[in-house]
Amino acid sequence: MLDRLSSSQEDLESEELREDAETAGCVRIGDCRDRQIVTVTGTLRTVTLRPRAGVPALEAELFDGSAALDVVWLGRRSIVGIEPGRRLIASGRISMSRGRRVLFNPKYELRPLGRE
Repeated sequence: MLDRLSSSQEDLESEELREDAETAGCVRIGDCRDRQIVTVTGTLRTVTLRPRAGVPALEAELFDGSAALDVVWLGRRSIVGIEPGRRLIASGRISMSRGRRVLFNPKYELRPLGRE
């Protein structure tokens, strides 16, 4: 109990996200390797529109309490429900780009708003 009182809000949220990943049967982002097919879950920290090679690309940073990865939807300017603070489950093949984990065009499921 004392640990929870002395922990920062970010530490408490990270712990909650790690527990959520375990109950959903997902892999922790920190354990993902390059070229591995995974299912991960977490909270979107940021969502930005950043063109790649002249093509629109919606990028979001997904954080699960262990690490973060970039989720990129190529050819999309926006997706309804994809916004900062939203939780989701994403599946696909991890790749490494500039030292960061990236998931391109993943299959995804938005978590119900009532769970947030």
